[in-house]
Amino acid sequence: MSQLAESGTEAVGRAMVAAGAGVTGPGDDRSAGVGRAAIGEWIRLFRPRQWVKNGFVLAPLLFSGLVSDAGRILTAFGAFGLFCLLASGVYCLNDVADRVADRSHPTKRNRPIARGAISPRAGVAAGTLLVVTAISGAWLVSPLLGGVMLGYIGLSLLYNRILKSLVILDVFAIAGFFLLRLLAGAAAVEVRPSVWLLICGGLLANYLGFTKRRHELAIMGEDSTSHRSVLEHYDIALLDQMSVILLSVTVVAYLMYTLTSQTAALVGETLSYSTVFVLYGMFRYLYLVHFSGKGGDPTETLLRDRALLVDVALWLAYCGWVIYRPF
Repeated sequence: MSQLAESGTEAVGRAMVAAGAGVTGPGDDRSAGVGRAAIGEWIRLFRPRQWVKNGFVLAPLLFSGLVSDAGRILTAFGAFGLFCLLASGVYCLNDVADRVADRSHPTKRNRPIARGAISPRAGVAAGTLLVVTAISGAWLVSPLLGGVMLGYIGLSLLYNRILKSLVILDVFAIAGFFLLRLLAGAAAVEVRPSVWLLICGGLLANYLGFTKRRHELAIMGEDSTSHRSVLEHYDIALLDQMSVILLSVTVVAYLMYTLTSQTAALVGETLSYSTVFVLYGMFRYLYLVHFSGKGGDPTETLLRDRALLVDVALWLAYCGWVIYRPF
């Protein structure tokens, strides 16, 4: 099993090198290797703040009612940790492949590989090591979990080579990464994921993805296509319409989940009252994108906006109380 995982991740490294990941080009001559880069640069490269996205891995544990099972808790958090390693590995490889385009972005130009603090060769080595470790560990936990992680790698390769240049499908692919996180969480705790949970997760990811595209257009203007070529096929008015539609559909889908899912059947209609937190959170995020200049990165927006943090905490607390309260 570990040989299969290793062969898959080696393919990632070869694909990135073929795309120019391991070739030193203009502006790379000052790059530092593994030993010369400061620890802080490696932390920035691994992007631990982005691990918040992997909270999707824990959603099946929460909504399946298995939080009282110590064994399932350990397995779920183990899957979360492995997904964090996998995500950091993919970030390394992607940053190497995108280093030239990142230099034209107002914030991404400060990434360690883009500005030469870490060499492309070191980035590929670190990324491949993290990916191999994550998938090998996942396969030991569950072959199904390992398969989901290999699917994540496959989608990442497909996105970087093809899908990121295809209008609308680029955001659908990003939503696919979140769905794979949900499937990984379900595989780890050995439950069948709710269809409604997958629909809600996918719709929310699409909403965040299209609002992120809007933010990129707004802050970069005519220079946006130099960073992301697909942006020439979008305009702000279109993305606003997509965001409104997705906001509405996501809230309705979540409400349906709280009323018709298997979890809802066990706990009653009180779970549906958590919709108010979802509605506020989505409105708050939309407000930040339109009027505060934030929203370019959903994770950073969440971590920096106190109102959003409180809203998410209250949502988790309320859902936890409803699902696990004594009857």
